[in-house]
Amino acid sequence: MDLDLASKTAVVTGAGRGIGLATVRALTAEGVRVVGAARTPTAELKATGAHTVAADLSTAEGVAVLIGEALGTLGGIDLLVNNVGGVDDLDPCGFLDTDDAHWFRAFDLNLLSTVRATRAALPSLIERRGSIVNVSSISARQPATGPVAYSAAKAALTALGKSLAEEFGPLGVRVNTVSPGAVRTPVWADPDDYGGKVAAGAGMDHATFLEQMPPAFGITSGRITEPEEVAALITFLLSDAARNITGADHIIDGGAIKST
Repeated sequence: MDLDLASKTAVVTGAGRGIGLATVRALTAEGVRVVGAARTPTAELKATGAHTVAADLSTAEGVAVLIGEALGTLGGIDLLVNNVGGVDDLDPCGFLDTDDAHWFRAFDLNLLSTVRATRAALPSLIERRGSIVNVSSISARQPATGPVAYSAAKAALTALGKSLAEEFGPLGVRVNTVSPGAVRTPVWADPDDYGGKVAAGAGMDHATFLEQMPPAFGITSGRITEPEEVAALITFLLSDAARNITGADHIIDGGAIKST
């Protein structure tokens, strides 16, 4: 399928690794001129040929730097992928172990980064009748006991996408949400990251935990999702091939969510 994206410009947040990096690669392969943002741009991101911006998107100042540089570099923004997320100290902790500082960090990174980036990019997106994809999580629909702040922030992000689609759809801007389940990113695959902590809490080694994740999580396909699969969905939704799809939450989880 020809997605006809070669004349477009895009901003991708959280682009240094995982889903963000895969999305930058997918968009540049379609001929899109991309600005990729990360707190610390990685060698892999720089190798994509995208223009990279180092910015802490959990702060208003970081978002202002990103969108300002993107507008100056690209001349305008057609596509916006709000992918940045997680929490620096993401832990499988419950409500009583989650203090105010953790709540603030979770909402700054997972919700307010999208609010600020979208607000700053919208004049250009409206002018160009552009498209936005926000990356949420199935935790918004099926939260567990932890990490509670992350799940709540993602639920707010999913609701925000619906509101944006309603308000700006009449102005020609489409807004969709992509909600992955477990994805083979460092969050799960790195033994020193969140997946390693969950494995330790379950009393098993990390390799065994990864093997047992699909049946334990009820994943019908029998495997976790690859970043490139999420990136392919994002790229399709950004394109005019999906021009009548807006205000929707697209789950990509191998069948882990069983409800309709």
